[in-house]
Amino acid sequence: MRLIWKLLRKHISIFELSVFFVANLIGMVVILGGIQVYSDIKPLVAGDNALIGNDYVVISKPVKRLNSKTSFSVDEIKELKAQDFTLRLGEFTPAQYKVYGGLNIGGQGFSTYLFFEAIPDEFVDVKSKEWKFQKAKHRVPIIIPRNYLNLYNFGFSQTSEQLPQITESMMKDLELDLTLSGGNRSDKFKGKVVGFTDRLNTILVPQEFIEWSNKRYAKHEEVEISRLILEVENPSDPKLLDYFEVHGYVAEDKPAESNKALFLLQLGVGVIIGIGLLFSILSLIILTLSIYLLLQKNIDKLRTLIQIGYKPATVATPYNAIAIILNASIIALSLWLISKARAIYIGFLAETTGREIEGGMTVTLIAGLTLMVCFIIFNLSIIRHKIVQISKRQ
Repeated sequence: MRLIWKLLRKHISIFELSVFFVANLIGMVVILGGIQVYSDIKPLVAGDNALIGNDYVVISKPVKRLNSKTSFSVDEIKELKAQDFTLRLGEFTPAQYKVYGGLNIGGQGFSTYLFFEAIPDEFVDVKSKEWKFQKAKHRVPIIIPRNYLNLYNFGFSQTSEQLPQITESMMKDLELDLTLSGGNRSDKFKGKVVGFTDRLNTILVPQEFIEWSNKRYAKHEEVEISRLILEVENPSDPKLLDYFEVHGYVAEDKPAESNKALFLLQLGVGVIIGIGLLFSILSLIILTLSIYLLLQKNIDKLRTLIQIGYKPATVATPYNAIAIILNASIIALSLWLISKARAIYIGFLAETTGREIEGGMTVTLIAGLTLMVCFIIFNLSIIRHKIVQISKRQ
């Protein structure tokens, strides 16, 4: 094998191989970088913790007259679940008792009647380890709309010099004094704000708390469901909008923008990956031409080696080794560069969005290894084809 290598390496062009290496490296970095950025950003656009919210629609019935019925029947809910546009459906469960809450801010006390609602946890857009009712401690975790805090900061606090503006972190440090009463019972609880929602315009408490407290304080009447939350593929789907109009349902939220954002993200990543593929295809063409030129330069030596008894596979081994080493080195270096770049931008994304970026490079690694195998197989097939041609012409 050393003898074969010494005979064939004379005409190997370092410049041509370097051009292939650089061009393919650029292409791989662009392709795999696009895949990695897409994997990291997609959850911020269309995941459960998306910046602009998922495709959820809250619906209710309009109040047409005094004491009009606005609750959904069991049949109406079943029919909604069966629609093609409905991926999941959740029910708002209201508290059927009185809730009185008080809060002290900057020495100033507030107290008012409140309302509690609950939805299944999979529809809650705030993830918190504290989102669990602690019955023994009489402690209730609460999620409030972010616009409620904005209403206080830019409304109530502006009308009184004694009311300071507060941040979200400060609000989470405060405790609410809650009084729950009904069914000849009255108990004191502590309320703890554990997060702020941009999706729902209600004061949320855990589902398990609502079920427990309704049994304890309510009159044991059947809970009427007046609001539903739907997860849909496209909130602007004409079928969905027509269904709402026919049945007289009101969508409380504007159509989510996540589909548009996800489309733009996919379009941008598609363009980036297309550019990367173009670089890679060009580099493959360069390598193919280099291999053909190299084999052509060594054609007499290759024929001689085959004539004296060397098998075509043995003669092709040095070229195969070059192709394997080059492609493996390109993928390894590409993944290393992407990991270094990701370590830089992932912290910036987390700080800018205020959300923890989960996941890793598994998808990118699989894509890189797949491309490497495909490129190596392509290169080896080119080399084998040319060697077989030479052996047949002897």
